Amino acid sequence: MTRPMLPSSPRRTSLWGWAAATVCAILAISVIITGIVVFAIYMIYKPKMPYIKVADAHLNALGYDQSGLLNIEMALTILAENDNFKAHASFSDASFNLRFHGIKIAVLQAAPFDVPKNSSFPIYYLVSSSSIPLDQGGMEAMDMALKQGIVPFRFDGQMRTRWKVGIFVSVRFWTHLTCELRFFWPSGTAMNPLSCTSKSH
Repeated sequence: MTRPMLPSSPRRTSLWGWAAATVCAILAISVIITGIVVFAIYMIYKPKMPYIKVADAHLNALGYDQSGLLNIEMALTILAENDNFKAHASFSDASFNLRFHGIKIAVLQAAPFDVPKNSSFPIYYLVSSSSIPLDQGGMEAMDMALKQGIVPFRFDGQMRTRWKVGIFVSVRFWTHLTCELRFFWPSGTAMNPLSCTSKSH
């Protein structure tokens, strides 16, 4: 004779299970609140990416002989721009290269600095290099440039930048700059416009 099956009693949730569920709920609520706060700050301040650009350039001197040795003096002004009306920005780890026909002439650096909201900060460089040996291709390129009266240089580099609102600081990111600077010679004036900026269009 078979005995009837008795209904099994429901399992009781352990204390650890309730604790884990509570922690997960708290974490989920914290993530939601954090997302709402970050989104609200973004909508209020609408931060823009700071950027850098070449504001001015002049080739003060250029010496070149038939042995392929190049001597130059160039004045450069780099402008760090912060278009944020309600956020400060900081710039650091600046490193720029000046080249002719792929040959590095100078490396330019700058100490970290801050740019107030809706403002800019100029960095002035006076590049003075002597006895830079050009290879055969560089010599031919310089001969052609002097005949045409337009001397081109390659300028590239990068900086780390971030914007800050109160206690909230954005993640640092790199802003890159790559362009060609062309100068009339022997006047040394730069060809306009100086379309040399890291700003995205």
